[in-house]
Amino acid sequence: MSHKSFNYYLNLFGFYPKYLILSIKGIFPFLKNYFAIKKQLKDKPQFEIKKFYPFLSDRFDTAGSVPIHYFHQDLYVASKIFINNPEKHVDIGSRIDGFVAHVASFREVEIFDIRKLKNKIKNVKFIQADLMDENFTYGDYSDSVSCLHAIEHFGLGRYGDKIDINGHLKGLNNIYKLLKKGGKFYFSTPIGPQRIEFDAHRVFSISYLLELFKDKYIIESFSFINDENVLFENVDLTEEQIKNNCFCNYGCGIFELLKY
Repeated sequence: MSHKSFNYYLNLFGFYPKYLILSIKGIFPFLKNYFAIKKQLKDKPQFEIKKFYPFLSDRFDTAGSVPIHYFHQDLYVASKIFINNPEKHVDIGSRIDGFVAHVASFREVEIFDIRKLKNKIKNVKFIQADLMDENFTYGDYSDSVSCLHAIEHFGLGRYGDKIDINGHLKGLNNIYKLLKKGGKFYFSTPIGPQRIEFDAHRVFSISYLLELFKDKYIIESFSFINDENVLFENVDLTEEQIKNNCFCNYGCGIFELLKY
């Protein structure tokens, strides 16, 4: 088992060795800062320390974090929707606290998800729906649809959905049905050697995805995020890149598609 895999399984059960080490390392600067601020508070009676709420590892972090794939794809696709300004935009299963939040900051967006949404959010209309349902009733519903880093989960049971080995195909078929002719489909998913990492996700080969899109969509643009979490925009897909999945093991392909 690799070091990375070992850490993953420790984290899975709530043990985080990295943060334990950094927290121990942070005890001394925490105490040093505490006594320094106590000294300064003698001349500033407006505030007093009422409670301890230590964050021992934050001082060792970089300036913000960039979650793998999500940060880049969410900003990139949201900017495209801002520019294209569709009549109605519908999102399928993307992150509420990432992509949906970006879009809702400048326009209304409807979201479809198999999970419930308890919070009311300005500019967000929520519809609970199973996109694997073969009786899905929303046809020719929207001129713009996004599904970012979600389709790879369909049918694996991770989010309470039923096990269905063809779940991703049923989901894509319903998205095609939902989208109006001439409408835009913004789609992202993990790319690399094709496989299932159960029960996290599927990883798709680019050639497999291109076969799914054939005769249904025009590919207006393709971008990808590589294994080092670097975004490459508007890439021309060569035979070599298709064959080698843009040299990614676990990258993210971002497609801008136009429905025939």
